[in-house]
Amino acid sequence: MTRSKPAAKPPARPRPGNLTRKPTLKTIAEMSGLAVATVSRALNDAPDIGADTKKLVRRIASDIGYVPNRAGVRLRTGRTNVITLVLTTEPDVMDHTARLIASIAEALRHTSFHLTITPYFPDQDPLDPVRYIVETGSADAVILNQTQPDDPRVRYLVEKGFPFATHGRTDMPVAHPWFDFDNSAFGRLAVDGLAGRGARSIVMIAPPREQSYSQHMIAAAAAECAARGIAFLVEDKTTADSPNEHVCAGVKARLAETPEVDAYITGSAKAAMATTAAIESTGRRLGRDINIFTKEAVSLLNLFRPEIMTVHEDVTRAGRFLARAAMQAIREPEAAPMQELEVPGAAAPSADKD
Repeated sequence: MTRSKPAAKPPARPRPGNLTRKPTLKTIAEMSGLAVATVSRALNDAPDIGADTKKLVRRIASDIGYVPNRAGVRLRTGRTNVITLVLTTEPDVMDHTARLIASIAEALRHTSFHLTITPYFPDQDPLDPVRYIVETGSADAVILNQTQPDDPRVRYLVEKGFPFATHGRTDMPVAHPWFDFDNSAFGRLAVDGLAGRGARSIVMIAPPREQSYSQHMIAAAAAECAARGIAFLVEDKTTADSPNEHVCAGVKARLAETPEVDAYITGSAKAAMATTAAIESTGRRLGRDINIFTKEAVSLLNLFRPEIMTVHEDVTRAGRFLARAAMQAIREPEAAPMQELEVPGAAAPSADKD
């Protein structure tokens, strides 16, 4: 009787510890049993690849230390798989910028894109880094903040057809992706809250006036004060971004010149802290003689002074949304741009909740 030969065993899949060469897409394909094309599409977060397959491929890639060859990716796709956040180098002591960076990075974590930071200096034209990114092709999309009503960076990116998203709106007649906090609603809420405590003379320490959100905040608060017969003044020598010592000096000078002031609205949490220090140095009592209304991204001020009235600005939600909006602008340039307005006190859409 002739014995049949035993079936040949399939070749052993390589294990992470046995790899002697740099891992490639083919390595992941061999370990997963998937086609190289499927592995590539899974790593690029293609919508036609299932979640379980993406999870498997990413786990293997992480286990074996696979890193895409960026030059190869660019040759094949024309992309860098980079989204860059353009930021000023001016310090941010209240963690606003750190939260924005962390939330964008978290939203990109399981995609083919990664985040870089492109800085610019206070004495530099903000258009310079944007122009450099576009001309060198060093990123696939740009995320901007501190937008202006007529923003030359937005105009330039639209003219070049380069994908981008903005943290803040413009008044320009162009449709583009953005996420914004409703600073008009904030201005009205601030006046309403302070009026509820009996305020009759309100001073605002606003963000720099050339920025869109500052103009929204000022206009809404001024209109609300006018409707209620409340005196309203915007400081013109200091802003919510000014150094703390400048804010303190400005508040002391204002209270000496206009002692009837009984309330402040500040456009940042750090300005609220500096305002508090100045008020208390004059012997006035916060919450009795004078009140403050502000907004914050980190729940901190009520630990510092419970009398300060605050609303929350969800910077984490903003970062996640901007990451998704930038990716859509890259992948679907003909689609309607993603836009969302955070209204203080309103519930977030389900897609943005933690």
